[in-house]
Amino acid sequence: MKFILVTGGAGFIGSNFIPYFIKNNEDYHLINLDLLTYAGNLENIKEIDNHPRYTFVKGDICNINFVNELFNKYQFHDVIHFAAESHVDNSISGPEAFIKTNVLGTFNLLEIARKLWMNGPNEYKEPFINSRFHHISTDEVYGTLGETGLFEETTAYAPNSPYSASKASSDMIVRSYFHTYGMNSVTTNCSNNYGPKQHNEKLIPTIIRKAISGEPIPIYGDGKNIRDWLYVLDHCKGIELAFKKGKAGQTYNIGGRNEHNNLYIVNTICEILNHKVPRKSGQYQDLITFVKDRPGHDMRYAIDATKIEKELGWKAEENFETGIEKTIDWYLKKFQV
Repeated sequence: MKFILVTGGAGFIGSNFIPYFIKNNEDYHLINLDLLTYAGNLENIKEIDNHPRYTFVKGDICNINFVNELFNKYQFHDVIHFAAESHVDNSISGPEAFIKTNVLGTFNLLEIARKLWMNGPNEYKEPFINSRFHHISTDEVYGTLGETGLFEETTAYAPNSPYSASKASSDMIVRSYFHTYGMNSVTTNCSNNYGPKQHNEKLIPTIIRKAISGEPIPIYGDGKNIRDWLYVLDHCKGIELAFKKGKAGQTYNIGGRNEHNNLYIVNTICEILNHKVPRKSGQYQDLITFVKDRPGHDMRYAIDATKIEKELGWKAEENFETGIEKTIDWYLKKFQV
């Protein structure tokens, strides 16, 4: 039995990934390390609380002594690193936590893994010959796009927020550990995820929550900012593929090929809610309210997923219309509507 460390597994994507991974990988015992900050919630993973191949540990990846003790105790064969501060608005009001967690935390994990797994550059210890460090990142490191074009793995980094700058920094540290030490690492950069278990403050949960509460639905600026939307379970499947089959030192972009602006998102959700839980008077679209745009708000993100599709055989199974229906049903149940 191999031990794998998954960091940030009580967050949105991690908590969708862990049950999927445990079900499909009987040769692993999974240790979920999460500090349970505002974005982490043990309710997200209660379905596997008592699973014999699952252990939860509360702790901070910024505490290098704690992380070192954890690696020594479990002798982790692999790491899948989700843990990150990720809310852009919070990075604007309080950037320090993003630098600490996303940059220093990633460095701590890499350095401790290197010392456990390797005797020196390009020389793995026998028990860890195939050990892998998989780093989860974002398309926001690439900056913003014009009306045309897609982010490719070779696109130059141009982060525009403290959040994306901290993730870009962590990506570069992972890259350096491959090129300097020969660490078996892989990075995946994803587009905007949506689906069950996402934090209530994110766009889609906010639209659903505000709508069913009869409150104004806030949309930044003119609502024309465009994102490529990826259903979270499709992302989890891409992560597993890259972890198992991705080439060491490579980056794989994972995108849903579902480009939509925020106006389309909010109107689509409102229209579905009009049918599922009609208002007593009027429609949910009546609640849409435009608010002051946030500083440095990137206009458009869109990922070219050709590399992972061709090299690893991944393909998004959900389009936005099928994925958002499942997502709304999950949140209506959560909010007891």
